[in-house]
Amino acid sequence: MTQPGDGVLFVGALTLDTLYQIDDFSRGPGKYLARGTVRTASGMASTAATAAARLGGHAALWASVGDDDLGASLIAEIAAEGVDCSNVRRVPGGRTATAAIVVDATGERWVIVDYDPLTQADPEPAAAAPARRYAAVMADVRWAGASRLALDAAREAGRHAILDVDHAPKEVLERLAPSATHIVASAPGAAILSGKASPGDAAGEICARYGCFVCVTDGAAGAFWTAPDTSGIHHVPTPRVQVVDTNGAGDVFHGAFALALAEGSPREEALRFASAAAALKCTMIGGRLGAPNRQQTLDLMKASYDHCG
Repeated sequence: MTQPGDGVLFVGALTLDTLYQIDDFSRGPGKYLARGTVRTASGMASTAATAAARLGGHAALWASVGDDDLGASLIAEIAAEGVDCSNVRRVPGGRTATAAIVVDATGERWVIVDYDPLTQADPEPAAAAPARRYAAVMADVRWAGASRLALDAAREAGRHAILDVDHAPKEVLERLAPSATHIVASAPGAAILSGKASPGDAAGEICARYGCFVCVTDGAAGAFWTAPDTSGIHHVPTPRVQVVDTNGAGDVFHGAFALALAEGSPREEALRFASAAAALKCTMIGGRLGAPNRQQTLDLMKASYDHCG
């Protein structure tokens, strides 16, 4: 286990998610009746931080919210998970981010996010100093200025500098990628950055371009990874579970992977740990609310991968 002062600093999004459960969202424009609604503090970095905390790690969050009541309530909700929120920035006059999410009966989701440019404005360089205190930094692409500062600080200090590559303008991804020691990308994010449709091809292209460890996650198809010191593309299958809600699964994967690296796990083991945690999240509704604990994750990891050697 990590000790206070070690662990992972998560950098990026903190939002209010309103999730609507819809049986069938495929018929196009029109009115839909939700069979359930969940509202929760969320965001890529915040969900990843929650996952790491629930898995027994020391997790801290560096995010930016407005000085509104919503921002204060979201900070309190994430702090209640055991995440250190002392570095969360509150911007005078800023508006806290919100997201609307639709989840259908198969567990697939559609996400619409609203970020305030004032709230997401770049921080001062000195604000990244705490990044050096952690064994790893995991940064998403939603607060790009802060993510680059934190990744650079971690890398200069000899720490793991992990970039979560997801949907974003290509120029944002290209600006952040050189700062990372590890890139963990969703299949769509990897395609934007690499220009390659296949997750395996995208992993190889990104690794060749930036000279770092690369993993591309592709939902039920599993994770595809490579690194400068290994040949070919390696595959980690996704554990089989009953899927209820895929929202937040990638973020849980990132949180678990970053924590495992911070604890010194070999990368293949870290990826299996992350895959098990993400799969378990998919069995519960509510994004961040579905992040599992450590024993649940280890049990599924053992059941799914013991035969792999």
